[in-house]
Amino acid sequence: MSPTASSEAPVLLITGFGPFPGMPRNPSAALARRLERSSRLRLALGRALRVRVLDTTYDAVGTQLVPALAEAPAAVLMLGVASRAKRIRVEARACNRASRFYPDASGRPSASLTLDPAEPAARHAVVAPQALAILRRHGLAVVGSRDAGRYLCNASYFRALAEPCPVLFVHIPPVSSAKRPRDAVRPRRGRLDPAAQAQALTEVALFLCVRGRAAARTR
Repeated sequence: MSPTASSEAPVLLITGFGPFPGMPRNPSAALARRLERSSRLRLALGRALRVRVLDTTYDAVGTQLVPALAEAPAAVLMLGVASRAKRIRVEARACNRASRFYPDASGRPSASLTLDPAEPAARHAVVAPQALAILRRHGLAVVGSRDAGRYLCNASYFRALAEPCPVLFVHIPPVSSAKRPRDAVRPRRGRLDPAAQAQALTEVALFLCVRGRAAARTR
């Protein structure tokens, strides 16, 4: 089943992140752009697909993410890089917390340890188990996670999960530029292969759209 495009509001919002200290090239941005070029998503959604590469700053949550969410997408797929991860991580929740030890791309840390004192301690993604199963069917090295960190990925996810639509955050491993020895063990299929990741995430995106359109009809 494929979602039908809407001329009034985006069916799907996909976000990635730009560079930040220690990550001069953020692979989540490249992956988001790859999904934007997906012929399957273009055929299903047309102009109802929105892709936004967010600045990796706390200000961007309010100035870039919130306006994108204000367009009322039917579903949101968020991508980020986990610098120490060796597998894809499907994040099941975001917490109302931050760290003051890690400055953002502008050099500023979070203003407080709590993202919003008026909001709950955590928000959960009900679509995470199904998305995890889809990625596993594609043979990717993937694991479920309940800790999206205390940086911009978690902060943006926490904000997006407040929306009345399916929202999912997927962390991908960094792409290593180091050459492996010839006798090194190959990583599991698709772990660092952007094409394989994009193919699997396209299916996840379409699943989110179907769920989002169904939920919208009941509201």
